[in-house]
Amino acid sequence: MDMEKRPEPAPEPAPEGCLVAAIRLPLRIVMVVLVVPLRLVWDALVAVGRFVGRWLLLPLARAIGWVLYGLLVWPCLMLWRYVLTPVGRGLRWLGRVLLVVPAVWLYVHVLAPVGRALRDYVLVPLGRGLAWLVRVLVVVPLLAVWRYVLVPVGRVLGVIGREIWDALRVAWRVAGYVSRAVGRALRWLIVDPLRWVYRTVLTPVGHVVRDYVLRPVARVAASVRAAARQARADVRRVLFGSAPRPEPQVSDRREPGGAQGRSLDSSTTARTKTAFIKD
Repeated sequence: MDMEKRPEPAPEPAPEGCLVAAIRLPLRIVMVVLVVPLRLVWDALVAVGRFVGRWLLLPLARAIGWVLYGLLVWPCLMLWRYVLTPVGRGLRWLGRVLLVVPAVWLYVHVLAPVGRALRDYVLVPLGRGLAWLVRVLVVVPLLAVWRYVLVPVGRVLGVIGREIWDALRVAWRVAGYVSRAVGRALRWLIVDPLRWVYRTVLTPVGHVVRDYVLRPVARVAASVRAAARQARADVRRVLFGSAPRPEPQVSDRREPGGAQGRSLDSSTTARTKTAFIKD
């Protein structure tokens, strides 16, 4: 089995017509006539550039480099090598002799012993004394209070609180049972009998009193009020004469507008008023 993929053969070019061949040949001749002079000029410019770069610019650049080296680099190099380097070495030696060595000697023979003495004879004893005072005055009393006061009191209070909570829970449950039983007893002894009395006795009696006592009394009272009103009107007419009647005004029989309009919450009809008086 051949593991390599063989390239597919290139497709054969399609046959060209005579028109394509007739256009291609003059076009190539014209392109050759135009491109050949440009290529000759380009090659001439490249040759001139190479000549100028090799025989003029490169020697000139080398000469300028030698001049710059002689005027700048070499003096700076001589100054660094024969002036600055020796001066720097001398300054380093002076700094070491005048600063580093005295500082090291002062640290080794003065500051270090004084620091060790302060640490061993002042700071360490002072720290130990402060630690002992803090331990005696703060830590030990707090630990004693925690161990001998707070822990026992907390345990006792925990036991008391737990017992109180258990007692409250049991009492609440028992009170629930008692309340339920009392409620049922009150319902059986008071609510249900009162409900039965209201439904079977008071409601029919109330209906009878309303239909045969209150409504006739209301009708009689309304008749008495109407008769009294008519009697007062007759007496006033006999004594003072009748007032002139206002002329009837012709108005639109439609519903009055504005504030005189009839609404459900401001006025009632005559039939409703009559029914209310009869009731």
